Amino acid sequence: MSRFSLKGWSGKLLRVDLTAGTCTDEVLNEQWAKEYLGGRGLGTKYFTEEVAADVDPFSAENKLILAAGPLTGTYGAANGRYMVITKSPLTGTIASSNSGGYFPCELRYAGYDMVIFEGKAEYPSYLQIHNDKAQLVGAVHLWGKSTKETEDQILAEFHGDAKIACIGQAGENLVSFAAIINDKHRAAGRTGIGAVMGSKNLKAIAVRGTGGVKIADPVAYREAALDSYALLKANPVSGEGLPALGTPVLVNVINQMGALPTNNFQKDTFDGAEAISGEALASTYLKRNKGCMGCVIGCGRVTGLAGSRFDGDGEGPEYETLFSLGSACGVDDLAAITKANYICNEYGMDTITIGTTIACAMELAEKGLVTEEEIGMPLSFGDADAMVKLVEMAGKREGFGEKLAMGSYRMAESFGAPELSMSVKKLEFPAYDGRGIQGIGLNYATSNRGACHVRGYMISPEVLGLPEKLDPQATEDKAVWTKIFQDFTATVDSSGVCLFTTFAIGAPQFANFLTAATGAEFTEATIMEIGERIYNMERVFNLKAGVDPSQDTLPKRLLEEPISDGPLKGEVAKLGEMLPEYYQERGWSTEGIPTDERLQTLGLV
Repeated sequence: MSRFSLKGWSGKLLRVDLTAGTCTDEVLNEQWAKEYLGGRGLGTKYFTEEVAADVDPFSAENKLILAAGPLTGTYGAANGRYMVITKSPLTGTIASSNSGGYFPCELRYAGYDMVIFEGKAEYPSYLQIHNDKAQLVGAVHLWGKSTKETEDQILAEFHGDAKIACIGQAGENLVSFAAIINDKHRAAGRTGIGAVMGSKNLKAIAVRGTGGVKIADPVAYREAALDSYALLKANPVSGEGLPALGTPVLVNVINQMGALPTNNFQKDTFDGAEAISGEALASTYLKRNKGCMGCVIGCGRVTGLAGSRFDGDGEGPEYETLFSLGSACGVDDLAAITKANYICNEYGMDTITIGTTIACAMELAEKGLVTEEEIGMPLSFGDADAMVKLVEMAGKREGFGEKLAMGSYRMAESFGAPELSMSVKKLEFPAYDGRGIQGIGLNYATSNRGACHVRGYMISPEVLGLPEKLDPQATEDKAVWTKIFQDFTATVDSSGVCLFTTFAIGAPQFANFLTAATGAEFTEATIMEIGERIYNMERVFNLKAGVDPSQDTLPKRLLEEPISDGPLKGEVAKLGEMLPEYYQERGWSTEGIPTDERLQTLGLV
């Protein structure tokens, strides 16, 4: 192999041909690494170069890429993230899902920046990596097992210190929103990447690495790390709110402002919010907080249901789960939500999509569009036991679970009411109503993977006041802010660093980190340019895949039906005021197509 000259990156990827059963090392493309970093950016670059946009997500021609960033596994602020890139079976868009924990760092310590899976195994298999040795082994004995059972079995038969990413029964059953679970509780959750993994008969990736990550300038890197530590600790969100209550700290905050979607977005305040809040979780089922490898924030929640009517222990629920399985379904039973969250982790499912799909089913039932006989049980908002049962049925594709496994859009469409799916590009909404928070609504509409809050977290300025406070109901300059957040997030996702660090550190700090780690020169301007390049690359792929600009929209409910209750009663999403300016800010045509000039400037043509 030729040499890779830069530090930070390992400079090596592993290509796994599942059809042939071979594992081959390749040198990472150094020019691409400089232009796209790693993770989301570099993984998507490889994917779009190698896979046709019209590929069937479940075909052998689709590929599945696991990609760390050049900062993954270093001792910086919270540098333990990786991305999974493929074509989504749920949305038909480019899919890239993020996860943390310990698995991403272990991949780097084994000497790899990326693993590319292609083809399809003849029978269930899993990948073993032990430093520079990689092999596919049979996984027939693991097929049908939960993610917890799978990890325990692999630890016993491969290596007790291995780190593992795997699918559960949902991925095996091709549930369209199946997730990949690593370290038992961390999820690369959205867009159905676990179903693609299942379609390839790939059960798990087990990695044991004993190497490290080489830094170009250790002294400068240490200074950058110490600077970031101080900023993170001094920040009210990363230094106080998240360590104390985790992401559930937002339940009461968003409910009190009147933007917590309830009963499938029919209301925006939830009477049971206090019962499912971060404060309630801390006083009932919380055992301790927990961080991913090297994290100084520690937002994870280790929980257990002792003393409740359910059993089990694990991690979570997160804020988005408390919304999707809670307020969206009208459920204020914290134990039931936590139990359903555990089931999602064990079966390997995206909690946002399954929860909001159940909420959609509840409204279909409320409107008489689906019968009790079709569902197999009575179903109404607030029914906690039915919610828990339906989560499990979806993972098994059992009974009405067949419908739920389609996701909310296809399920609602099958009953003649696609407008009841609260989604964009067939990806379900997270826990903020775009009628009450205008910038997040614009971000939902223009996100390259559908309704996603972490593609451009406008909640930071519009609600939390970071880096400055914006009026959530104003539309002025929201296009500018949304583009900045989307581009910066793309770079963060490509570096291997947790997005939560961006409450406190920005492009200048990331430039310092990457320059010191890699030896290449990064500035605040190049950080933003890399993100813009990645965002446009994803946009071009989606256009080729048939996801046209007409899908840069929001459900009719958000555009035409005013919020019915609470402090923001009467508000609607003002997307029409923001979208033309957004296209202009991006340098796209008035129809939302990236211009040749913009693509040339970014080096994409």
